[in-house]
Amino acid sequence: MEYHRLSDANVITAQYMDRILIKERLIDSVVADTRTEFLGYTFSMPVMTPAFSHLGPMGGRELTGLEEYSIAAREMNILNFVGMMENDMFARIAATGAMTVRIVKPYADNGKVRDQMAFAEEAGAAGIGMDIDHIFGNQGLDVVIGEQMAVQTTSMIRSYVESTRLPFYVKGVLSAEDAVKCADLGVKAILVSHHHGRLPYAVPPMMILPEIKKALKGYDVKIIVDCGIASGADVYKAIALGADAAAVGRSMLPPLEKGGVSGMKEFLQGVGNELRFIMSCTGFARVSDINDSCIVVKD
Repeated sequence: MEYHRLSDANVITAQYMDRILIKERLIDSVVADTRTEFLGYTFSMPVMTPAFSHLGPMGGRELTGLEEYSIAAREMNILNFVGMMENDMFARIAATGAMTVRIVKPYADNGKVRDQMAFAEEAGAAGIGMDIDHIFGNQGLDVVIGEQMAVQTTSMIRSYVESTRLPFYVKGVLSAEDAVKCADLGVKAILVSHHHGRLPYAVPPMMILPEIKKALKGYDVKIIVDCGIASGADVYKAIALGADAAAVGRSMLPPLEKGGVSGMKEFLQGVGNELRFIMSCTGFARVSDINDSCIVVKD
């Protein structure tokens, strides 16, 4: 297949995910339980929302898409993520009651980074983190919605981790080297992601996942995977290859736009139902039981 610069990583990721096949083990299996433990909490399934930004009202409804998917996350009992926004918008997200992790951009204005993290903690966030894959752009340092980004050093990330009582997340990890740096700095969870193909020819997150999992052996760091996650099968594959959870992404936008909270809940329920079905068909009663023994990667 011919690749095109802005979509090549997404095409490669989709192709790799489709190469991951699943074996059945039906005898002596039971109806699986999708509940999962994550950083001291029990969620209905190992499925999380993406750290989206800038979703306004959809379909003529009053609430923003950010608020609607946050309400759905609360009602479905899954961990919620949000991305770039000002504090007033995060206050509205917090008011939904969703257990939410705020992912902050690596602003050149470091005071803004720290202010947004502190605000999130005061507003009742379940965690805070940073989106490191928006540090660089084609012209040098990235500019996002008019905001200049900045290089982030290990000492800076350590200072964020030490500044909060909340679990700290780093989004945009796509190598074992960065994963180990995060672990050494006290980061509690990483999101393995290429941010919908920001890096040309980026390795598929699921391809690099086993290497990251091996590198983090002995560390108490949770692994979340995103990019192309659209179904229970995708979530199953991610967990079988070493993740603790997976975040849906753009696949949730059509049901969210059309149906709001109810559309989003229906989509998430479908993902969870398919995950339960595949777990049951492969002999895994609990999420914590899932491993790669029923996974075959086609050449």
